[in-house]
Amino acid sequence: MMAKSPVVFLLLLFACDTQGQEWRFYGGSAGGTRFSSVQQINRQNVGMLKRAWTYHTGEVNRTNQTDRHRIAPFETTPVVVDGMLYLSTPSNRVIALDTETGREIWQFDPQAGRAERTYFQHRGVTYWQSETGDDRRILFGTFDGRLICLNAKTGKSCPGFGTNGVVNLRTGVADEFPQAEYAVTSPPALYKDLVITGAAVQEYPSRGPSGAVRAFDVRTGKLVWTFHTIPESGEAGHETWTDEAWKRRTGANVWSTMSVDVERDLVFLPIGSPSYDFYGGDRKGQNLFANSLVALRASTGKLVWYFQMVHHDLWDYDMPAQPTLITVRHNGESVPAVAEVTKMGFVFIFDRVTGKPLFPVRERPVPKSNVPGEVAWPTQPFPTKPSALVRQELNEADISTVTAESHRYCMDLFHSLETRGMYTPYGRKQTLVVPGTLGGATWSGGSFDSELGYFFVNVNELGSVGALEPQPPGAPVGYRRGAAGGEYARFWDQNQWPCQKPPWGTLNAIDVKTGEIVWKVPLGLVDGLNGETGAPNLGGSIATAGGLVFIGAATDRRFRAFDSRTGKQLWTAELPASAHATPVTYVGQKSGKQFVVIAAGGGGFFRGSTSDEVVAFALPD
Repeated sequence: MMAKSPVVFLLLLFACDTQGQEWRFYGGSAGGTRFSSVQQINRQNVGMLKRAWTYHTGEVNRTNQTDRHRIAPFETTPVVVDGMLYLSTPSNRVIALDTETGREIWQFDPQAGRAERTYFQHRGVTYWQSETGDDRRILFGTFDGRLICLNAKTGKSCPGFGTNGVVNLRTGVADEFPQAEYAVTSPPALYKDLVITGAAVQEYPSRGPSGAVRAFDVRTGKLVWTFHTIPESGEAGHETWTDEAWKRRTGANVWSTMSVDVERDLVFLPIGSPSYDFYGGDRKGQNLFANSLVALRASTGKLVWYFQMVHHDLWDYDMPAQPTLITVRHNGESVPAVAEVTKMGFVFIFDRVTGKPLFPVRERPVPKSNVPGEVAWPTQPFPTKPSALVRQELNEADISTVTAESHRYCMDLFHSLETRGMYTPYGRKQTLVVPGTLGGATWSGGSFDSELGYFFVNVNELGSVGALEPQPPGAPVGYRRGAAGGEYARFWDQNQWPCQKPPWGTLNAIDVKTGEIVWKVPLGLVDGLNGETGAPNLGGSIATAGGLVFIGAATDRRFRAFDSRTGKQLWTAELPASAHATPVTYVGQKSGKQFVVIAAGGGGFFRGSTSDEVVAFALPD
């Protein structure tokens, strides 16, 4: 066989999956695998990574937020197409950068001209192009319920889309509640020429904007279909709501990211909790399709299948993350599957076409509620595999001993609380719920290496504390959660160190063929404490063909690379603030260099420094 010339070799290399050298979707692919086939950076040389460029958004002070965060977090995951990197900021600005240098090309400000700016978490934008490639668009939602379309090359509004490039998403779902929250914090999904949106809605009170999922024409902005996440009269699942509990009910929304199987005409919805999150006396029943993974026909919005992972949710156990579309060797066959991570620490894996679990799921009895008027669902689904990624109950021996002061504080707190194990409803007395609302897997989601068959998931070991307090006559709900630390109090000490023994955060690799956890390592550290404590974390991982898993997430201001086979940490870099975001990787068109980029802004639920930096790393020349 004749050897190929260097020119022929380079042409062949360039022809190999150019999309694999970009990052065209929030999740790397429409199915959210967060995997890159690029392997220029690998196990052998990752230790040489250096900062290549830095971009400053100019949004350092992000304190005028509209949610319960102390400082609005910088959670963007960029998309990368044709030499341009597109990101969003907490004020909903969209910015296009040169992928090689970080130089700003254009920016669009949906709050231009406003005297006072609003800041809110925002995880990114969506890129669409026509089959011919002559029409390229950026689509994204805003904190005030607008769907905006921009020309991807210029940042100008799309003529012919809605009104001057804007669709008012509140129309038809929030008309009765003009002052209520209706925000789009995650990138919309795409199926061919449809843009599919969910929204973040209020968690209190229980009546408010609909959580319906809708599809719009990507060129005109016209509504194409609507799926009622709380079924209306005559629709499947309506019988799971007693009396008139479904009417004007808010919640049961898709605030996270959806996934699309274009080949099979399917869109997968991770649906959140019904409002109010912690008391359901006014919504007795199973409450479909809240807390469910739902598969719809993407072209029509018709229901294909669903699986509810929490019945009658009383814990704010949303389906928090983008479903990951994977392929699994199961019973000797290659099965198209979908994996969904949960705040409970479970990972559910289903046949993507039928919705049948690949590993048995058992309904098990769980504790009753002691709150008047509440009827907790008697059982909850427990997957037999994979094993839970976090502790689901605690006893005195589990209380932290990292310092004497922390041990005393946490032991006193522990003994002041009631708990009856997994799925203990918040009671009339102060109650410990493990995992809590920030426990298990969060919107961080997972990444998948199809060659290894490993699914990588980062999780928190963190409980919640609260009691249901009676409300005065005429209040929207009969009871509301409260604690000394506020409505969303955590089981942690004065330093925000979780009250159970470390590790407090881990990165896990699951073999999806066997359902076994093949490795588990602490993720993050606490400066000043001995040992591998792990740390609370928010932000996802990506996997690469170079045998690496990249992740920031932890509250220790560090960015890391792990060996995907073993979990060994191979590289770390300090950041100006913790990276509560998911990185991306791509190859520069001109230089041919692989870059790894992450937003390092801090903020959100955790203390610590904040920043406005987007940081790129690459191998030295």
